[in-house]
Amino acid sequence: MKKILGWFKAHRPTKRRLIQVYAALLFNANLKGYITGDIYKGPLKNACTPGLNCYSCPGASGACPLGALQNALSSSGKTAPYYVFGIIMLYGLMFGRWICGFLCPFGLIQELFHKIPTPKLQKGRITRILSCFKYVILVFFVIILPLAYACRNFPLPGFCKYICPAGTLEGAMGLLSNSVNESYLRMLGPLFTWKFLLMVSILVACVFIFRFFCRFLCPLGALYGLFNRISLVGVKLDRAGCTDCGLCVGTCKMDIKRVGDAECINCGECIGVCPTKAISWKGSKLFLAPNAIDGESEGADTHRENVQKAKKRHTAVKVTVGVLMAALLGAALIYYNFIDGREDEPILLPPETTEATEATTSADDPETQPDQPEKPPVGTAVGNTCPAIVLDLIGSDARFSVEENAVAGKVTVLNFWFTTCGPCLHELPYFYQVAGDYAEQVSVVAVHIEQRNVDVADFIQNDSGHPEWGDGTMLIGWDTSSYCLKLFNIQACPVTVVINADGVITDYFVGGLMQDELVAAVEKALGDE
Repeated sequence: MKKILGWFKAHRPTKRRLIQVYAALLFNANLKGYITGDIYKGPLKNACTPGLNCYSCPGASGACPLGALQNALSSSGKTAPYYVFGIIMLYGLMFGRWICGFLCPFGLIQELFHKIPTPKLQKGRITRILSCFKYVILVFFVIILPLAYACRNFPLPGFCKYICPAGTLEGAMGLLSNSVNESYLRMLGPLFTWKFLLMVSILVACVFIFRFFCRFLCPLGALYGLFNRISLVGVKLDRAGCTDCGLCVGTCKMDIKRVGDAECINCGECIGVCPTKAISWKGSKLFLAPNAIDGESEGADTHRENVQKAKKRHTAVKVTVGVLMAALLGAALIYYNFIDGREDEPILLPPETTEATEATTSADDPETQPDQPEKPPVGTAVGNTCPAIVLDLIGSDARFSVEENAVAGKVTVLNFWFTTCGPCLHELPYFYQVAGDYAEQVSVVAVHIEQRNVDVADFIQNDSGHPEWGDGTMLIGWDTSSYCLKLFNIQACPVTVVINADGVITDYFVGGLMQDELVAAVEKALGDE
């Protein structure tokens, strides 16, 4: 029994590890997302959490600051994204890279992989040089690339799209691991293969190299590192008491040159190895244990009195902080999993569809049309009557109504896409072909999911390589109010909905389609007329 107790005592988690686990749970408090296979889209998702935690993670309770920054730059146009810049600066000024050491969920994942027993690669001159590479990624993938494409009205969050392993692990794998999202597998392409292999490579590297991604690739850590010396929270070095023994730098697993520089994640491990106690936490006289307080010159009695005061203060702070942290976590878990049920709210028809809906209701009234068969109930599942949908058409003042198209005796094909979606662009030529081949019987509408400041007409003409898409054969729609996005609960694109001439949904596809699959779905809808 003593051996067992001794083992647990030797392997009990440190305070930093407990804080890391707490932060990971707090920032992923939407636990029901792992069961339902959905991501949280409520109002609190507009707030940025401090660490690298993917927006698309099923449990994510907030947005990733790095993803928010890229999206803001991509859609900024002529307006600077002050809100996101302000949030990141606030986090940096308050915590610096202490966020990396204590609050970043992906940092915790890296450290857990590093605990796997294997020979470890120690830091040195080469790793110190390579640590500068994350600044290159910050400048090019996070700033230059999104801004360059923003000038072309083409949003491109470069780091999220091409590199981010947290997005692949927490977002993509979190969603794909749920059987509810099995249809998402149809969307995977070469880009996902690249990101998956990159994620695996990074995680394997973390086994041998402490915080491989954090040290060499993470642009968020590079950003926070700029604030390390002036942040309110972190470690500090008293130069007067330092003997330059080098124990702090030698003990640190990061590529620091001195305590508290841009590479320091403020983990605090250097505090315990300093022989002169020259390293301490900022604000330590308020928050550290009594033995970290220097004695006073007035004498032993005064020193004992100060120690007693420090003990009381330290205990009060610990109890207060513990209660507040427990209350915050409890409130978050209750809110995200039991209170905010926005996905269960009924979807209201937009105002522009009211007249069409009333006309359809009148036409379907058994008293006025006794010979008409009763339609299936309105809904978004296969076999339901499609709700009223009216879309603005890009490049035209006209509007497209699914109901009016059905009244005209034509099948409707709605394809939901966006400009940066590879599988979407791969399949759009098939929809254009079907629109031409079945022009008298079928209306094909490529519905672009709303993204601010995206000039879809310009994209079609200049960037897609298919300027013929805008010739009117295939209609290009715009989901301006994100109504369709909410109506069909679209989590990712492409999504295709086929509606027959009776207004009934005959097929619903998630993911890319091959041309023969699309033709078969259209033929099925035509046969159901």
